[in-house]
Amino acid sequence: MLKLFSRIFCVVLDGVGVGEAPDAADYGDVGSNSLGNTARAVGGLRLPNLERMGLGNVCDIPGVPPTIVPIAHHGRMRPVAAGKDSTSGHWELMGCVLDKPMPVYPKGFPTDLIAEFSRATGRGVIGNKPASGTEIIRELGDRHVETGDLIVYTSQDSVFQIAAHEEIVPVEELYRCCEAARSMLSPPHGVGRVIARPFVGRSGAYYRTERRRDFSVSPPIDTVLDRLVASGRDVVTIGKIDDLFAGRGITKAVHSKDNREGMQRTLEIARDETGGLIFTNLVDFDTMWGHRNDARAYALGLEDFDSFLSEFMPALDENDMLIVTSDHGNDPTTPSTDHSREEVPLLVWFDGLARGSALGVRKTFADVGATVAQNFGVDSEAGESFLDKI
Repeated sequence: MLKLFSRIFCVVLDGVGVGEAPDAADYGDVGSNSLGNTARAVGGLRLPNLERMGLGNVCDIPGVPPTIVPIAHHGRMRPVAAGKDSTSGHWELMGCVLDKPMPVYPKGFPTDLIAEFSRATGRGVIGNKPASGTEIIRELGDRHVETGDLIVYTSQDSVFQIAAHEEIVPVEELYRCCEAARSMLSPPHGVGRVIARPFVGRSGAYYRTERRRDFSVSPPIDTVLDRLVASGRDVVTIGKIDDLFAGRGITKAVHSKDNREGMQRTLEIARDETGGLIFTNLVDFDTMWGHRNDARAYALGLEDFDSFLSEFMPALDENDMLIVTSDHGNDPTTPSTDHSREEVPLLVWFDGLARGSALGVRKTFADVGATVAQNFGVDSEAGESFLDKI
């Protein structure tokens, strides 16, 4: 008889891949392996809980060997959506698979687009090029403080990022500037995310604050989240997920400043009576460590998450399912500071599971959404449920 769950906790380790996808060469990511390469760079990882769950059965990870009797079902998933960013990855997890990549701007945005944005905000624009967020505020921070011009930049992803010092451009004004950009960035310039990047500090010592906010394009179809809410189910998101889905298909959104807070908020929900889907994004692997090529901090973050599982898993019961996965890679050991086209881990656990089985290589991230959908009796546009295999 098919086992159904009253709650599903889906935890996304943002930017934690397990090896190059078959089409990695198309994205310039041959050799990327966020988990494996990080482990090799630091001389091995210590992840006892993830090891027991079967993470070492999914990927060659120094320090995390395969286990003969894993306590969780385990496998890996291939991305099929065009792109390798958080938006396309999370959408694919919930059944919306993009067949065309969102536009990117390796030479910066068109001058007429920047002029329109400047008119809409009443401020000048500097930058307008692909750049590291920390590097561009180091380069242009002084000029921004002197002139009040907004720092606009992008990356290899489909993003329109706006950086501003909180004492020069108040955060609420920066958010309004982002909303203005979001309203004008429609096809053919339908950028995936407009991102507010506030910073503070003085010349030579600028640093970004935790008041980042993403303004995402809306999914083109109903996702599993939309269908859960339409059926009367709760969908609670923790972290940046409500931004990625433009607030759609969500009954309660909880923002978190970092991994630690995201894990704590997830644990608090596990201990209350909230039902339905609890969808958590732990962003530091991506924003703090992957993009900065900080393999040591990335490794410590993995070990911190593993330690969290010692407290979190006992808070769940046999009516709760835990899914641990990711949305893309972000290998901190490669020369690139951008996302990497990788397969992602899939670990599925619930209390009372005697022995986990191999779920193989899933053809799409959307298998997660299809499983959630089947469990709660709604439809999904894509993916194959693995509910009958657990």
